[in-house]
Amino acid sequence: MSAATPFDFAPLLPAGLPAPAARWTGLAKYSFVGGNNDPDQVPVDGLIEAVSAVLRREGKTLATYGLASGPQGYRPLREFLTTKLKRDAGIACAADDIMIVSGSLQALDLVNQTLLARGDTVLVEQETYQGALTRLTRLGVKAVGIPLDDQGMRMDALATALADHKSRGITPKYIYTIPTVQNPTGSIMPESRRVGMLKLSQEYGVPIFEDDCYADLIWNGERPPAIYAMSGHGGVIHIGSFSKSIAPALRVGFIVAPWEMMSRMLALKTDAGSGALEQMVLAEYCAPHFSTHVPKLTRGLRAKLDTLMEALNEQFGTAAEFEAPEGGIFLWVKLPDNVDTLKLYQAALAAGVAINPGPEWSTDKAYAGSRLRLCFASPSREQIREGVALLAEVCRKEFGVPARIANVERKRG
Repeated sequence: MSAATPFDFAPLLPAGLPAPAARWTGLAKYSFVGGNNDPDQVPVDGLIEAVSAVLRREGKTLATYGLASGPQGYRPLREFLTTKLKRDAGIACAADDIMIVSGSLQALDLVNQTLLARGDTVLVEQETYQGALTRLTRLGVKAVGIPLDDQGMRMDALATALADHKSRGITPKYIYTIPTVQNPTGSIMPESRRVGMLKLSQEYGVPIFEDDCYADLIWNGERPPAIYAMSGHGGVIHIGSFSKSIAPALRVGFIVAPWEMMSRMLALKTDAGSGALEQMVLAEYCAPHFSTHVPKLTRGLRAKLDTLMEALNEQFGTAAEFEAPEGGIFLWVKLPDNVDTLKLYQAALAAGVAINPGPEWSTDKAYAGSRLRLCFASPSREQIREGVALLAEVCRKEFGVPARIANVERKRG
């Protein structure tokens, strides 16, 4: 009997699908990509105790969708968040103003599904989260980049863009910002600039979409109030996550929004609820331990950042330019203009080093062409040193950068 001809699905696929995914081949030996965190900082013992305690006490609620807390998520976790958001971000909200989602990526999708249609325009930071940009591209939405400085999105440029769009009869659907530990630049928008953004938002009738995913990871623990907390008109949607503060694989994020928007997003959240056990364990662990766990985590991350900056200084000398961020898990690095980081990415990956090339994180591909993002949370300090040395070797071979005479020690604050 002859072998059957494999079924061909290709003619059945609708237009507009993303390119097919590659098969998983494992992490690179030296991985500086993705939002992974420090494996040694995951509070495993505390999570074990939490899962045991909460399952013994409330395990039977797993028999009910939503743990009998309703579609917005496990109520004790939402109640923890009301306390945390008030203390850390100045947000005064009730548990019913919060929806638990499957990581902040689902939050992005729900906001986009609710507000956007093909052909719409949104305003984003010129350098911003790759996952946000790829989603907008897939939806057929135009993302207009607003230039940044060392304090985040520039309000003069935002005002100009809003006025320009208004003159052409276009009202952008939202202003997307990562104001607190901006991704990828690491900047923190000061309170005065947040006030300016709110004024422009109200003047032009464009809501603000505030992504606060990295806000827990500030070295000194001090941050400006969330834009949501400062808004008097309710035109802000706020999202956050436990991925950076506890563990990314738990896939637990949250949305804080006015009911007018929350009710619409709830109608689109058709997954019958985000992972229940993860929510239960987080609520049980975070209530007593979050405020002591995060400072310990950030101390470890700061030490890894120092190792990364020292390694870059040693291996690249003056060829690598960067500013030390005030928190987070990544460093935004500028190499000489002749370095194409998309090509460097390919060559480095072949050698066992994974990096994020700058153009994937920017609406201005030329501006970001010689930039790259290095995530330092996941590799060990030894791996950071070895990985940067190998990256410098690959970069020298491909682009002549860094020149061997440029390896001078520098100190960077």
